[in-house]
Amino acid sequence: RLYIGWFGVLMIPTLLTATSVFIIAFVAAPPVDIDGIREPVAGSLLYGNNIISGAIIPSSAAIGIHFYPIWEAASLDEWLYNGGPYELIVLHFILGVCCYIGREWELSYRLGMRPWISVAFTAPVAAAA
Repeated sequence: RLYIGWFGVLMIPTLLTATSVFIIAFVAAPPVDIDGIREPVAGSLLYGNNIISGAIIPSSAAIGIHFYPIWEAASLDEWLYNGGPYELIVLHFILGVCCYIGREWELSYRLGMRPWISVAFTAPVAAAA
C-alpha cells in the first residue's frame, strides 16, 4: 500500500508541475532577459545548448523578487521572456518539499510514532534550501 495523505494530495501535483515545467523549459524555453537590458540569454537545448551548458535562466532583474504568475503577464511570450518558468519551478518545488515534510509528520502521526521523528528525515529540505 502507498500512503498519500492530505499533504500528499498537495505534494504530488506541485512536484509533478515543477518537474514537468523544468523538463519542458530545459528543452524548449526561449531566451530570457536576465539583467533587464534587453539582451536575452538562452539556456534551453533548442537554442544551442547541450546537457552540460543548458540551464533554466532565472527571472529578470527588472522584476526583482516579485511574484510573477502567468496571469499577470500581458502574454505568454512576455512571461517566458521575463523568466516566468524559473519562478514557477522554484515556488512549486519549495511548496512540494514543505508538503513532503508534512507528509512525513502525517505518516508518523498515523502510525503512532513521536511527531518530531519527521524532523530527523528532512534532508530533502536541507538540500533544497
